[in-house]
Amino acid sequence: MFFSGPDLLYRIPALLIALTFHEYAHARMAYAWGDHTAKLQGRMTLNPISHLDPIGTLMVMIVGFGWARPVPVNPFNFRDQRKGMFWVSLAGPGTNLILAFAAILLLFVTTGSLPTLYRLAPPNILEGILIWIVLINVFLAIFNFVPLPPLDGSKILSSLLPRSYAQYYHSIEAYGPFILILLLVLGLLPRILLPIASFIIGVMNMLVLIITGQFF
Repeated sequence: MFFSGPDLLYRIPALLIALTFHEYAHARMAYAWGDHTAKLQGRMTLNPISHLDPIGTLMVMIVGFGWARPVPVNPFNFRDQRKGMFWVSLAGPGTNLILAFAAILLLFVTTGSLPTLYRLAPPNILEGILIWIVLINVFLAIFNFVPLPPLDGSKILSSLLPRSYAQYYHSIEAYGPFILILLLVLGLLPRILLPIASFIIGVMNMLVLIITGQFF
């Protein structure tokens, strides 16, 4: 998803919200499990400036897509390392899905419309921002669920695997970023993520219709 022209007005605020809440959720969950590293480094905050990565921010301005600074986590401080890592890793993308659902609900209540992957020309700023909050948060969530390092999905998977398998998985972690880059360069990852994103948005739309009494 590249930004161009008027879309910047919608996508940059949506991206900042998605990245900020994603990193804050990691920090907050780590703190809840006993690791104060992120809090001590000033990362347990909803201030976007605390989470911005210089190169990632520059990429936002140039191509419209970027990234935040990863939250520092020390699993040795967790009360339970495996459970702690699972919940800390899940907190980021999980929060993105919650944000997406909240944005769909607000969009429907205020405008009576629902988002789709192909409705990218909203009539006003509020609707545009809400639509892109949905899209970016859903894509950020499912992208991070991909079980390849350094994405959250790899940590979720390793925390669920039996210890013997987890050790083997850790031994091949170094190849994860190269596989991820290869999938991106070949255009295979978008082909996987697009139908999943469409399905998730469809389910969220249905839930909103049920909650508001419009489904039946």
